[in-house]
Amino acid sequence: MITNKWCLLFVCCAAICAPNWALAQSLASSLPDAPSHVAFADRSNSATVEDRGTPSDQNSPNDPGQLDAVQVASSEHHGGTPATQRQVDWHSLPRDFLHDQKVVWLFPTELAKGKHLVPTIAITGLTAGLIVADPHAMPYFRSHQKNLDDINDVLGTSITTAAVIGVPAALMGAGYYRHDQYQVSTALLAGEAYANSAVVNLVIKAITRRERPIDVAPTGSFHDTFFAGGKSPFKGSSFPSGHAMGAFSVATVIAKRYRNHKWAPWLAYGFAATVSLSRISTLAHFPSDVFLGGALGYAITNYTVLQPCSHD
Repeated sequence: MITNKWCLLFVCCAAICAPNWALAQSLASSLPDAPSHVAFADRSNSATVEDRGTPSDQNSPNDPGQLDAVQVASSEHHGGTPATQRQVDWHSLPRDFLHDQKVVWLFPTELAKGKHLVPTIAITGLTAGLIVADPHAMPYFRSHQKNLDDINDVLGTSITTAAVIGVPAALMGAGYYRHDQYQVSTALLAGEAYANSAVVNLVIKAITRRERPIDVAPTGSFHDTFFAGGKSPFKGSSFPSGHAMGAFSVATVIAKRYRNHKWAPWLAYGFAATVSLSRISTLAHFPSDVFLGGALGYAITNYTVLQPCSHD
């Protein structure tokens, strides 16, 4: 049975995660633009090479118009959307991250204005339904855990963590080696998305302090696992899944930035789904933990990292 404490929990989570799914919405005009957002607006408003200077000017290697044309051509090759056109660097990254966090934590003000209610209700309802189903689903995974020993060894906590972090690291290394600024920017955005999700994840875990399935005694019940005193958000707390949040954050950046490559979204989201589902079979998380984690990672990334601000 869902008590008042469940309702409070769901409202808090919904205010943070679900409304971020409204991908077509612009960020609040009252919020300042982060450095890379301003740069995006400046590039999008600039003239093309054909409109600038004489032919001799256009052939200059330092001509700004020529650089703009190269950047636009690169983004169009990968999809030509705002998500693909945004470029970042190490200098803009800290302020971009702070800007993202401001957007995330001020989002309840948007909800109070009546915006994004449909996705809020949908994700809240699905999360609530999965929490109710968790005690009935987990006994099956506990009884069949030995059948998945080989798979679980490959998809252990440390291995999957290294894999999620390793994806943007590998992208960055390859980008620098190939002198591909678009690939380097993609790696930086993936890292920014991962950091955004990690902060939200730790805050919710510190509040909910849910017991992990593996910590429930063999003869114990999977009911009443929330608000278990002493659970650290850095280690013991289960809700939501940090692996799912991180994996879907990184996967969403790659899928959107390389959307014109048909294999990229399938590979990215397939990787994220594999990492996320492994958290259930290893008894590290409940299905509701994984669902909300994946939804948060996808939603926050789309609402912040992949949605440039308007230029004031």
